[in-house]
Amino acid sequence: MSVDHDRYGFTEDERRDASALIAAALAEDWASRGDITSQALLDPSWEGSVTVTARAAGVIAGLPLVPLILERADATLQWIPSVREGSLVEAGDSVGRFQGRLQTLLALERTILNFLTHLSGVATLTARCVAAARGTRARILDTRKTLPGWRRLQKYAVRVGGGENHRMGLFDAVLIKDNHIAAWRRHNPDRSLAELVRTARQRCPQAAFVEIEVDDVQQLADVLAARPDIVLLDNFSSPMLVEAVRLRDRIQPTTLLEASGGITLETIGAIARTGVDRISVGALTHSPPAMDLAFDWS
Repeated sequence: MSVDHDRYGFTEDERRDASALIAAALAEDWASRGDITSQALLDPSWEGSVTVTARAAGVIAGLPLVPLILERADATLQWIPSVREGSLVEAGDSVGRFQGRLQTLLALERTILNFLTHLSGVATLTARCVAAARGTRARILDTRKTLPGWRRLQKYAVRVGGGENHRMGLFDAVLIKDNHIAAWRRHNPDRSLAELVRTARQRCPQAAFVEIEVDDVQQLADVLAARPDIVLLDNFSSPMLVEAVRLRDRIQPTTLLEASGGITLETIGAIARTGVDRISVGALTHSPPAMDLAFDWS
């Protein structure tokens, strides 16, 4: 079965980052000696097969990394996936099967599972958040709260789970946060937040979008005069979000409203029903539970 990952955008950038992480993972696990336990106990000629099995329900992500791991470690190993990237599996389902040298399979077990369980965990949590917001206009987005070196892969897994990516980094879009506002006001105490938005748009015309964070509805009314692409509603209560949506619809309906701040799977449905356009959830990448996958030997 072919791995259906192109529709999720597993690009050369993701491939490059994956290769670097795989090299680092094998270096810290093997050093210069490899798996000395398997070397001591198993004859190099012994072969066998192993099935990657789901121990819990979830969305599978990370399958494009498996061939990259094998290319670096042992190209003679065979990998036959049982499901496609983004598949929803149940406990007991097979994800795929390996065939080849037992020494290498044992040496790669934890590395392969570390990548698959983490990325599938990101995709699974994302899919659950997307499901909780179903029936509303709200789209679920990630944040920059990612592990160093993992950002592209974690954001890729968010897409596999049905979510969308916020900006990739500080380089591609303008997001004016509370600390930017505090620094600006220290030197421009008499200028409005709307002027701050206009200045950012003028000085960064290449930005994918201009977004500004506000703390209350009065600030929202101020910034809407500058027609920002997005306004981040930070830690707004549900009644405040409803009020913000009504104000936006009346003053500047083309500006998108994004809710953020302490959002959980339990609260995301109520937030989505307020009418906001976007919900950014840091937990998608900074604290997703690993999906339970295992090697079953045969």
